[in-house]
Amino acid sequence: MIQYRTALLVTAALIASPVMAEEWAFDVFLDKSKIGKHTFTLDQNRQLTSRAKFNVKVLFVNAYSYDHTAKEQWKEDCLASLDANTTENKVVTNVKGAQKDAGFEVSDGKKTQTLSSCAMTFAYWNPKILAQSKLLNPQNAEYLDTQFEKLASETITVKGKPVEATHYKLKGSLNGKDKLNIELWYNLKNEWVALKSITPEGYTINYKLI
Repeated sequence: MIQYRTALLVTAALIASPVMAEEWAFDVFLDKSKIGKHTFTLDQNRQLTSRAKFNVKVLFVNAYSYDHTAKEQWKEDCLASLDANTTENKVVTNVKGAQKDAGFEVSDGKKTQTLSSCAMTFAYWNPKILAQSKLLNPQNAEYLDTQFEKLASETITVKGKPVEATHYKLKGSLNGKDKLNIELWYNLKNEWVALKSITPEGYTINYKLI
């Protein structure tokens, strides 16, 4: 009887304990210059908040600005709703989406698309994206064809310490036109720890975990 009561108490404690929120926070660099931060916070209800703010200066003059906030509601590994707002060099884009009977419906205010019933954004924090052949860009509602290539494992520096990580290359395209060229690293626990992207102009963007 005592063991049974103890088991009940343990079970009740586990049920009552909330799932802890997770956060991935990165300093963002353009070549060697820090241009801002990007944070991803996943709460206990599986709502992800993505917040990015970049500012590039050339000779002390603002040459590029980027301000992005997205709220993504997830049901297991499928996107249930999306509300994203982006201001890029004063150009504002609003993207909204929700799961419907026919699939995930998303609109940028000009065009509405119905995607797979289990669509995913570029949710780097979830390693299951590595098996996806299509991903939704929450900034502009482009549903990109994606290809992942697993490269060699290597040791990288994360928060000042050497970490063994698996290196992946991601390419994204739309109607045959290249859109994204990204590299990702995941540690031995399959946790996202770094990102590198090459811009169309040839600049390198690095995400460094803080």
